[in-house]
Amino acid sequence: MKKLFGTDGIRGKAGIDITPTLAMKIAMAFGESIPKENGKILVGKDTRRSGYMIENAIVSGLTAIGYDVIQVGPMPTPAIAFLTEDMRCDGGIMISASHNPYYDNGIKFFDSEGNKLSEEKEEEIEEKFYKDNFHLKTDKEIGRSKRIEDAVGRYIVHIKSSFPKNLSLNGIRVVLDTANGAAYKVAPTIFSELGAEVFTINDKPDGFNINQNAGAIHPEILAQKVREYRADIGFAFDGDADRVVVVDEKGEIVHGDKLIGALAYYLYKKRKLKNNAIAVTIMSNSALDEFLKKYKIKVYRTKVGDKYVLEAIKKYNLNFGGEQSGHIIFSDYAKTGDGLVSALQAIAYMKEENKKASEAFNLFNLYPQVQANVNVSEKVPIEKINGAKELLSEIEKEGYKYLVRYSGTENKLRLLIEGESEEKAREFSKRLVDFFKEKLG
Repeated sequence: MKKLFGTDGIRGKAGIDITPTLAMKIAMAFGESIPKENGKILVGKDTRRSGYMIENAIVSGLTAIGYDVIQVGPMPTPAIAFLTEDMRCDGGIMISASHNPYYDNGIKFFDSEGNKLSEEKEEEIEEKFYKDNFHLKTDKEIGRSKRIEDAVGRYIVHIKSSFPKNLSLNGIRVVLDTANGAAYKVAPTIFSELGAEVFTINDKPDGFNINQNAGAIHPEILAQKVREYRADIGFAFDGDADRVVVVDEKGEIVHGDKLIGALAYYLYKKRKLKNNAIAVTIMSNSALDEFLKKYKIKVYRTKVGDKYVLEAIKKYNLNFGGEQSGHIIFSDYAKTGDGLVSALQAIAYMKEENKKASEAFNLFNLYPQVQANVNVSEKVPIEKINGAKELLSEIEKEGYKYLVRYSGTENKLRLLIEGESEEKAREFSKRLVDFFKEKLG
């Protein structure tokens, strides 16, 4: 039985991996795996052309098994998590491939409280999907769908409420890069209503330009515009706006771990850091731990994926955590990573500290990290690759941290080397790339 779920829902090439048949069946499997209380499921999407195809298939499947479907159109993933609970739906579905190119798409699921599903629930859904024995309704039991255009207003009000009421963005010049994605309307609206002077780029989606030389995976575009507009700060979101990359007033990209460290310090200083601890993934720089240790802030490490960070937040009763890629979770305000919440908290920290972004987010130095990807045809377990153990052991003996893992969403092997010397880290990285290309290419 082929596994469908990766680290963040189901993802693949639209029309090949993510087909209307798959979308319809997985929606039905989801609907029959969750408690049916109010008989409603919320469905949102990003701005990909293939979203129309997938959305219609999902609606067809859900109505066939007796659910009413609320369609809210292009919205950030965290908005779907929030609205699912706020509108008292039994579950929520987001159609998005996040930072992937337009030709990919994906499906993410939320329970009635707006939480991502557990691995056990995902396995249950997969089992129902492959059994293909759904309980179709007839007569008056067949569901219906309706599109709601004003649901975005609820989310905007919710996001604005996360910003301190005693602060204003008057006099702050902000550049927003919405990646031609799901935040193209909500992001500028929120910042404008809070008083900022807003310049928005990449906010004209056409179904094919999502993430294309834009947004969180290409923050250098934003950096250029921040310098050009002489802005105080810039924020780049990905296609579904659950992550953010920050650019300071000098046009320098703020490293994700420095952002996490500064925001953890901000919460600590305000005495709002629950249990004086945070959750991050194994990707985060060791320098982050050393910085937070000064304030006796404990760091819990998880597998890669914001859902694992969220699991740790719940397990250890925390309210903050994130990934260096920009998925940052403020669980007091959001059930998942929310780029807009993170952006507002970052700017609130700047305002309260009365510091420029370049100073506010540069509280410690990082150890050099080198990352690389290797395209693979097959995901062979690392421990079964002849010679891999010996090479990794050599790197470890030299005092360098390594991370070798397969992507949960793409046919790629992801490599990370961290240590004192960038030159040495690059040397080890190249050796690993060459080795795995030969073995897995």
